[in-house]
Amino acid sequence: MNGLIALVGAGEYLPVMEDVDRYLLDSVKADGRPARVVCLATAAGQEGDENVGRWSRMGIEHFSKLGADAEALPIIDRASADDPQYEPTLEAANLIYFSGGNPIYLFETMNGSRAWAAAQKAWSRGAVYAGCSAGAMVLARRLPNFRNMGIGAINGFGIVPADYVMPHFDHAGPFKALVSLLRTKMKDGQRMIGIDENTALIGKLGGEWKAMGASKVHVMTRKQTRLYTSGEVVSLM
Repeated sequence: MNGLIALVGAGEYLPVMEDVDRYLLDSVKADGRPARVVCLATAAGQEGDENVGRWSRMGIEHFSKLGADAEALPIIDRASADDPQYEPTLEAANLIYFSGGNPIYLFETMNGSRAWAAAQKAWSRGAVYAGCSAGAMVLARRLPNFRNMGIGAINGFGIVPADYVMPHFDHAGPFKALVSLLRTKMKDGQRMIGIDENTALIGKLGGEWKAMGASKVHVMTRKQTRLYTSGEVVSLM
């Protein structure tokens, strides 16, 4: 991925994230045309047409308001992820946005698919990868199984330098217990990134990363936590 990567804790397509998304749009080279944005509700593919349609409409409305040429593709399962009709749109995109849902389902649907390969072509020439919640989690090395309190974690895409990316990090309840459990099992040299809701971690592979948005980014090892607020450079070394 040669363009920016945006890992969003929650709040996709909401007004609170407009400044973040304007920043992403400003980073792309669209040759004087409106940036081409593709919204993918793949992670919600098991939730039914109503939820998929809602996320798709929200994405189109949000990015159109920001001046982009936005559309949503109905890539909701492995069959649609392997449908060649969507490849040209993905390859031509300037920003591809994965909204939230089930991270394991998202990974298993996209991994090795024609849609993922087409998107990789866009990213290789500088398009932005944006992922909220599940869309952020899949870029880590590991994906925890929420239903089994992290037991039975699977490999993720391993693109960002973190063993786990955990969204909704300021959300209370059972999620905190899962984070604590995963952290106790981390080894020396491993890292977990926690991203609060309405907050993003944005950067480039091999380059600088920074926190943006309403709250904080947390970078954790087994024994140490560092907090970063909006505008601060985040160390992932």
